[in-house]
Amino acid sequence: MPPGLAAELTAFRRDLHMHPELGNQEFRTTEAIKARLEEAGLAPRVLAIGTGLVCDIGDRDAEGVRPMLALRGDIDALPIPDTKTGTAYRSTAPGRAHACGHDVHATVVLGAGLVLADLDRRGLLPNPVRLIFQPAEEVLPGGAPDTIQAGVLEGVGRIIALHCDPKVDAGRIGLRHGPITSACDRLEIVLGGPGGHTARPHLTTDLVTAAAKVATDVPALVSRRVDARSGLAVTWGRIESGHACNVVPQHAELSGTVRCLDLDAWRLAPDLVHGAVTEIADLHRAKAEINYIKGVPPVVNEPATTELLREAMTARRGAASIEDTEQSLGGEDFSWYLEQVPGAMVRLGVRRPGDRVARDLHRGDFDVDESAIAVGVELFTAAALLDVG
Repeated sequence: MPPGLAAELTAFRRDLHMHPELGNQEFRTTEAIKARLEEAGLAPRVLAIGTGLVCDIGDRDAEGVRPMLALRGDIDALPIPDTKTGTAYRSTAPGRAHACGHDVHATVVLGAGLVLADLDRRGLLPNPVRLIFQPAEEVLPGGAPDTIQAGVLEGVGRIIALHCDPKVDAGRIGLRHGPITSACDRLEIVLGGPGGHTARPHLTTDLVTAAAKVATDVPALVSRRVDARSGLAVTWGRIESGHACNVVPQHAELSGTVRCLDLDAWRLAPDLVHGAVTEIADLHRAKAEINYIKGVPPVVNEPATTELLREAMTARRGAASIEDTEQSLGGEDFSWYLEQVPGAMVRLGVRRPGDRVARDLHRGDFDVDESAIAVGVELFTAAALLDVG
């Protein structure tokens, strides 16, 4: 990277980290990225939804058919408090934090864009590149569908992205052919009954028991109605019912997620879950209202793009800096781009070498070794230079 850029990008990441914004509210973040790109002589375009932006670097050929490589970074934060202590760049927004590393993702794409823009001015960029700064990744079904609807994939031949991995040391990356994340949907259930006295549960619908049975039996039933290798799993995050110890309630609510490693099983999941919930609820004389919200399919890395990333990292940091990575049960809306064009996601190591303190994603104490930013910039820059269409 050019001298001084690493320090600038670290400061930029810390500024984003101190001012996290939730999905579709990333106005300050969008403006900060836009201002820096314009300062570099580029012409970023804010998406019509008001947050997020896209920026092209380099000219297409005369016929406008030379495909571009797209670099995607997400920009939104999570609605959880930042619990880090002794950190000067801790979030200043109560109840919001960049606890998934999107500040790093955005900074890497920005840094790669600045390097590539300089190369383009010197006539050293072989193919045009598009930067995509996407809002609302954390809001199912993600901000990717709206971003795609805005036309960001027009003229794109392949797309790459990265995601922070706190289990991998900074200076290293994780690669995988095929599925690298899981599908993720949201499930909301409302159970109803007439209510009554806990002294006479036989005269009414014992709704708490019904809710408990839905909570325990639905995941078991679903897992037995699909190939176990698909990894289809229903997991609850909230169960709520009743207000008094001697009153059988009239309502119970459950909400959770449905995750799946396999694309075909993901497409079957809504019918399987509906059937299992209805079966258990009927058994206990409870009425069930089911709201199944489709989220995101798995991210399935295309082999050729994965190998492009391997070649790029090998060129910059050596083959020893690459490790195989497992498929995660986490969801990622980058999958929607891969429904349209070939591409791949890489895991960016952000753990301080030698550090064995768990700083997992989606936790208030999540943080990164900021040397990983330079690694991501080098990786994306090398990939752009190696991608000859």
